[in-house]
Amino acid sequence: MAESKVFEPELSYKIVGIAYKVFKELGFGYQEKYYQRAYELELSKDEIRYNKENLAVLEYSGENIGNYRLDFLIEGKIIVEIKVGERIYRRDFNQVKAYLKKTDLKLGIIILFSPKGVKFERVLQNNLYKNL
Repeated sequence: MAESKVFEPELSYKIVGIAYKVFKELGFGYQEKYYQRAYELELSKDEIRYNKENLAVLEYSGENIGNYRLDFLIEGKIIVEIKVGERIYRRDFNQVKAYLKKTDLKLGIIILFSPKGVKFERVLQNNLYKNL
């Protein structure tokens, strides 16, 4: 049996599945914060451990030079970034790459609520695989 290249496949599928569930009920046309709140409710219902707006501090020479706020940190393993719009942009990808680098985590998932439905992009810290 071939080994899967997908990191945390079961949890990844749950994370994306929740986004589809939220979209099915809400549809498109709301602000990002409302999708985040609905997503959080579904995480709680599914008893998935998460931290919301987890703070990651960026330091230089021991001094704080900035802060990142992760939309969700799931099970201490996967960063989830929620977006609303037409498409996922390079800046969104770069944002999650920076989060992964700072937190030393392996996987981030960008979830986009768009007029055409849910889209998602898996982002790996080592960038070997994209959109698995």
